[in-house]
Order: sequence, then structure tokens, then C-alpha cells
Amino acid sequence: MATYTVTNKYLVDNYAVLQLLTPNEIAVGQSITVAGVDATFNGTYTVRALPQYLYIGTDTQGDLLYDYQVPIADQVLYAKTADDVERVAASGTVSYAPVCTWVTASDVVTYLGITITNPSDDYTLLTQSVSAGNQFCYRRRQESGYIDSLSASPSGDVTLGTIMYCAALWRSRGSIEATYATFDGMGSAPQQSLTPIVKQLLGIPRPAVA
Repeated sequence: MATYTVTNKYLVDNYAVLQLLTPNEIAVGQSITVAGVDATFNGTYTVRALPQYLYIGTDTQGDLLYDYQVPIADQVLYAKTADDVERVAASGTVSYAPVCTWVTASDVVTYLGITITNPSDDYTLLTQSVSAGNQFCYRRRQESGYIDSLSASPSGDVTLGTIMYCAALWRSRGSIEATYATFDGMGSAPQQSLTPIVKQLLGIPRPAVA
């Protein structure tokens, strides 16, 4: 979970805006938890926008309006029905804890074509690999400019790429550096979890936006 410090707050036309002290990885459509600001702003909300300018309200169509003469970096905007609040200095935090669940342990076991007993050390590692693989693949796509749901994979190719990455993490158990663990006298085969085909399936590192 990432936690960011709030420096300013304001609320216009039932949209609240918080400015954060530092750059962040918060994405539009994701959930944030606001704490320590005040009773009006605190709570758990869905991010509607990440404005880079002063938000000044909505037009008759409900679209967000900005003053492009006043740039303000590192803001998060969310819907909040309340009286307007002038922009003032503030304290508090915004917490962001994305949990991606694109693929399951069952998906990875099917891909591996093996049986893993639950409970067992292998199964424990499997669940860790699935959790890590989901989070890693989501984060890498986010870094490339994609805006994805945390609960549902955006497409079949991304699903397969995530499964392949999770499986590679599980297979690398007991390995040293860049090779799979082996007792074969012929030596170890190179091990690479983020292979070119996984990158191709995930659509990374090619940016989704210019």
C-alpha cells in the first residue's frame, strides 16, 4: 500500500480535489482512502480524474472545467456531494492499495499441467507467485499508460501473459540468479520470467499513449 501526504484541499460543484506532496501512481477509476483531512473529505472514493490544473467546476453538461492558466501538479479528484470549499492548505493522507486479481492459482496450475496439493509448500509458493504476478503485470501495464480494471483482465492476451509470468515465477523456486534449480549434470537452462512473448502479450513496454 502506498500512502501520500495531502498539502491542499478544495471542493467545487460536488467534486473534491486534493493536492499531494509527491508524484504518485494512482490511476483513474481506482479506489483511494482519504484520512486525516476532515469529515467532509475523509472516506473511500473512486478517482474520477487526476487534474494538472486548477479545477473550477462543471459546465451544463456536467463536464469538468479547469483554469489552464493555473497549473497544479499531483492532484486527485473524486465525487463528493457537499458544500463548496475554497482551496486551502491541508494535512492528512491518501492511501492507494491496488490488488489485482486477473488470474487465479487454478489458472496457473492448468497452464503448468501438474497437480499441486493444498496445503503444501508448493501450493504456498503458488499463491505467492500468483499474487506477485498479478500485481507486477498490472503495474507494468499501468507504467506503459494502460488504464485497466483490477478485477478483470482487459483481454485474453493479457490473461495469458499474466498466467505465463506467474508460472515462470513458480518454476523459478530454488533457483540461483538467472537459472532454474536443477540436479541435472548437463547444467541449468537459462531462466527468464519476463520473456519477449510475455511482454508482447501484455503490450509492454510499448506505451499505450503517446
